[in-house]
Amino acid sequence: MAETSIEWTDATWNPVAGCTVLTAGCTNCYAMRMAARLDAMGQPKYKGLTRKSGGRSVWTGKVRLDHKSLDVPKSWSKPRKVFVNSMSDLFHTDVPPDFIAKVWATMKATPRHTYQILTKRPDRMASILAQPEFEILPNVWLGTSVEDGRVLSRLDDIRKVPAAIRFVSLEPLIGSVAAGDLTDIDWAIVGGESGPRARPMNPEWVSEIEAMCRRSGTAFFFKQWGGKNKKAAGRMLNGQTYDEMPSVHSFS
Repeated sequence: MAETSIEWTDATWNPVAGCTVLTAGCTNCYAMRMAARLDAMGQPKYKGLTRKSGGRSVWTGKVRLDHKSLDVPKSWSKPRKVFVNSMSDLFHTDVPPDFIAKVWATMKATPRHTYQILTKRPDRMASILAQPEFEILPNVWLGTSVEDGRVLSRLDDIRKVPAAIRFVSLEPLIGSVAAGDLTDIDWAIVGGESGPRARPMNPEWVSEIEAMCRRSGTAFFFKQWGGKNKKAAGRMLNGQTYDEMPSVHSFS
C-alpha cells in the first residue's frame, strides 16, 4: 500500500505497472514521471517502463503484472478507499482477463475497503465485466477519464459497465466537455493539470460541469485548479470546496 495525497481516496494499490500514451490527457501523466523516478531508485517493478523523449519521461508501452501484490489489501485491517492502479490501467489491452479476475477476487474478499478503478479504456472494461465470472461488487466503483470533448464517447462506454457506482475523472481537464451527458454517472471528479508542463484549465469549463452535475444528480468533487504550483492555486471554487461523494444506491 502507498498512502496518497490524492484528495478523493486514502491509498493506492498497484497490481499492474506501466501503460501506453493513448490520448491528449496522457501527455503529461504524473505516473510516467513517478515510474521513471522509481526506476532510477532501483525498483525492479518499474525498470524499463519509461523512456526519455523530448526531455521528459514517457511510457514505453510495456506493462508489468505484479502477482506478489495481489493479496496486499487483505493485510489492511482498517477500511480504506483504495485507488486501484494509479500507476497503470487495469483494463490496458495487455492485462489479461484472468489477471483482472484475480484482482476481482481480492476486492471481493475485502468488503471493508472501497475500491476505485479508473480506465481510459471503458469499452474493454464493459466487454470484460460482462462475462459471468465478474459479479457486481458493492465496494467497487468503476470510472473512466475524460479530458476534453474529443473523448466523450467514453461516457457512453462507462454507462454500459455493470457497477454499483459509475464515475468520471475530468482530469486533467484541457477542454470543454459541455456536449457530454452525465446521465447515470454517480460521481464526477474535476481537476486541472499539475506539474512543470501543466496546461491551463478555463474556469468556464468547470462551471459547465457543475451545472451538468446538478441536472443529472451527479455528485461533484472539485479536486484542484492545478498548474505548476497546485498547492498555491488551491481547490476553492466560487469561495468554497466541493467534496461531494456518491452513495451506493442499486446495482444496474
